[in-house]
Amino acid sequence: MQIDTLIVGGGLSGLALADRLAAQGQDVRLVEAQNRLGGRILSKDVSGAAFDLGPAWFWPGQPRMAALAHRFQIPVFEQYATGAMVFQDQNGAVQRGRGYASMEGSYRLAGGIGSLIDALAGVLDTANVLTGTRLLSVDHSEAKITAHLVQNGAPMTIKAQRVVLAAPPRVIAETVSFQPDLDPAHLRSLKSIPTWMAGQAKIIATYDEPHWRLAGLSGDAMSQRGPMVEIHDASPIKGGPYALFGFVGVPADARAANKDDVLQLAKAQLAAMFGPQMATPNDLILQDWAGVPEIAQPQDRQPLREHPVYGLPPNLHSLAARGLYFGATETATEFGGFLEGALEAAERIANTIT
Repeated sequence: MQIDTLIVGGGLSGLALADRLAAQGQDVRLVEAQNRLGGRILSKDVSGAAFDLGPAWFWPGQPRMAALAHRFQIPVFEQYATGAMVFQDQNGAVQRGRGYASMEGSYRLAGGIGSLIDALAGVLDTANVLTGTRLLSVDHSEAKITAHLVQNGAPMTIKAQRVVLAAPPRVIAETVSFQPDLDPAHLRSLKSIPTWMAGQAKIIATYDEPHWRLAGLSGDAMSQRGPMVEIHDASPIKGGPYALFGFVGVPADARAANKDDVLQLAKAQLAAMFGPQMATPNDLILQDWAGVPEIAQPQDRQPLREHPVYGLPPNLHSLAARGLYFGATETATEFGGFLEGALEAAERIANTIT
């Protein structure tokens, strides 16, 4: 198989790039190690509504996301933020009306962010999109790239003019070998880039009624006790089921070993903060990204306490001369880590190789 561009990583960046390059007439293959597309984007259907277990928001001033939603006619709505915020101190005492809705003014998509993944995948030739396909090694010793992969246990070789590594840089550094070897400085640069949100876990709790809204609460909450440290309304654009979601503050190793206990404590926390009706959600779902090896490496298991300064390290730019490009959201200069950053990275590479 000989093609123009091989894209490794079927998240938003990889799909957006495949869309752009295919529109230019390039012969493109996109491979994804997981058995689904989306990467860190995962919208789960529960009782007829979609809930984001990965990223859920974008913001004003992020034009690429807005343009993509407009292109595919996906309704955009504002994060629900009407009503009081709830605060829980380390002793479990609850106060209402303290603080502000931190995500007020952010945007969400009807059907979840996964609707963008479905839309982009829908415009690509399905024969050129391969899931369950893992990149093992890249030979960049000659004019063309030779990529060695395994698809559902079967070996595969693809020759391409270039390869775009649209997976988290740390994952590439730890799981892909290169011939000739990358310089130690290149590997250090890749490993130094934290994977945004890879150490996080989210809990979604669904209900037939929005009990918090009926009580005059926005659904926004902060807790010093946990297990959820930050909570927001996750309900769909209209109708139910209604939902809250929370970021889990329990360390990755502890929550992996005590998942059932974490979920039970989460139910008790919701009841303590929002009222007794919250003790019996219809669904209680925990998505732990630290346990997904295609997303998180061991050094990512500690959640980041602040947003890193992202952008492709200068020494990695030189690898484009060998046909190697890096295109995850962490390589974006302006919006690195955000959904907008994934589209920014795709745009940068598409413009570079046109």
